[in-house]
Amino acid sequence: MDNAPLPPSIETLILPRAHDVGGFEVRRALPTKERQMIGPFIFFDQMGPGEFLTGKGLDVRPHPHIGLSTVTYLFEGEVYHRDTLGSSQPIRPGALNWMTAGQGIAHSERTDPALRGHSNKLFGIQSWAALPRDREETPPAFTHYPAEALPILEDCGARVRLVAGEAWGARAPVETHWPLFYADVELAPGAALPLPDVHEERGAYVVSGAVEVAGQRFEAGRMLVFRQGDALAIRAVEEAGQGAGPGARLLLLGGAVMDGPRHIFWNFVSSSRERINQAKDDWEAGRFGKVPGDDKEFIPLPRI
Repeated sequence: MDNAPLPPSIETLILPRAHDVGGFEVRRALPTKERQMIGPFIFFDQMGPGEFLTGKGLDVRPHPHIGLSTVTYLFEGEVYHRDTLGSSQPIRPGALNWMTAGQGIAHSERTDPALRGHSNKLFGIQSWAALPRDREETPPAFTHYPAEALPILEDCGARVRLVAGEAWGARAPVETHWPLFYADVELAPGAALPLPDVHEERGAYVVSGAVEVAGQRFEAGRMLVFRQGDALAIRAVEEAGQGAGPGARLLLLGGAVMDGPRHIFWNFVSSSRERINQAKDDWEAGRFGKVPGDDKEFIPLPRI
């Protein structure tokens, strides 16, 4: 239960907050008052699961970023990415879109018109990885990694796709700017997976099913932040009377402690408030440039 005392191995339990993004409800686990980052991960949104009716779809108009990498990973459905570099890429389940904003980039995320001729589902995660101070002004870049490029590890009822970083003796091909790990984990009922022990900060987001940690149960839609250094395993709950049952799916994430806190305003992340103020001015003045193929609309700077 969410109000039960946490076992000593769990530092924080985060319950996501609901937001609307592009006409679609998301649940935001990071940042929160309890925790700004887990390793470099400073933003974590669950999109869906949901279904668009015929003629409808995701419409996140062009908007800017600085000082971070966006990490988009889907379980179901498709999102079409475009950015000011000229990138034009659909992302589908199991693949990874890694866009490094650095000194500044704008992008849009939409449902392809071809998919709007019928109902279509969407379920996935978008997270942001903050850039280290000495890389905050790196030139923007975009890379797409198809599902078959990401390592798969299987053992004793656990199936892990290592989306980014290094863990369990494997390394993903994704170029990152800070020590981290990010993994999509499927556990059969009763199966367990040890947390990687090479990273200072570690978290787990329960996507579906339920898991046990140190004998305590946690349902889907919870972010667990673990204490540093503890040797731990996560086990999928076996539901009585359900035969094999559905097991559990979760995302594991974390990395080295970031080199200081970050300021966040809207889609901007920086170690400097002055740099964020400059980004605000740049967006209003049109200095981020246009997104080819999606240059008729944009999201204005929020007045907050």
